[in-house]
Amino acid sequence: MTSVKRINHIAIVVEDIDDALHFWRDALGLKVSHIEEVPDQDSVVAFLPVGNMEIELVKSTSEESGVARYLKKRGPGIHHICFEVDDIEASLESLKASGVRLINNEPIIGTSGKRVAFVHPESAHGVLVELYELPPK
Repeated sequence: MTSVKRINHIAIVVEDIDDALHFWRDALGLKVSHIEEVPDQDSVVAFLPVGNMEIELVKSTSEESGVARYLKKRGPGIHHICFEVDDIEASLESLKASGVRLINNEPIIGTSGKRVAFVHPESAHGVLVELYELPPK
């Protein structure tokens, strides 16, 4: 069985990070912890901590990226929910054994060196789910 520790972040696709920050940072008062380019996912992300989780603003840097396709099809809004797990390989094996459709059968490297994998929305009732494991300290 998958061992979920906590919700790590909720990702929101935006057309423009600076514009989105007018609401999330300036109006709500959230602080930006960092902004990071993710070249292998053709995106730029901004992280805004809230309690023990974060809001992740995601902007595509390419018209061909998955984020750009999502934005064209659905517009800006919630993109995925990310859960932190202790052992991503064991979580993926457990999900496969349960018949869950995965986008990533093996972990890939995400922001800040985290190992991540995505669950297909078909298996999560329309929600894109990301699993991630912290890198060793």
